[in-house]
Amino acid sequence: MKIAITSQGETLAAQAEERFGRCRWILIIDTETGNLVARDNEIQRDAVQGAGIQTAEKILREEVDCVVTGHCGPKAFRVLQAAGIKIYLGAEGTGEKVLKDFQEGKLKLAETSDVEGHWV
Repeated sequence: MKIAITSQGETLAAQAEERFGRCRWILIIDTETGNLVARDNEIQRDAVQGAGIQTAEKILREEVDCVVTGHCGPKAFRVLQAAGIKIYLGAEGTGEKVLKDFQEGKLKLAETSDVEGHWV
């Protein structure tokens, strides 16, 4: 399984990012191999609009099974959901903690976005 975690840094020691579309880094973890790849997402941080959709499209190219983030807006949520990617909200703490919480089933699968569009 491949998991994408929104992050403030490029390692699992960094804090998870609560804003999906404006995350600084996207950490892609393959749970079968333990391989971690960090994808730079800085260009979306200052986008006037479309940050969530652009970040979602970047994640689609990674062929992940699920996304773990703090919050996700409606447009990005629809893009991910349409692609069959499961979305888990409420990520807090380091990437290591978020990954552990996910693996232990402590995170809730989202049924809808939890913030309005253009949330800053």
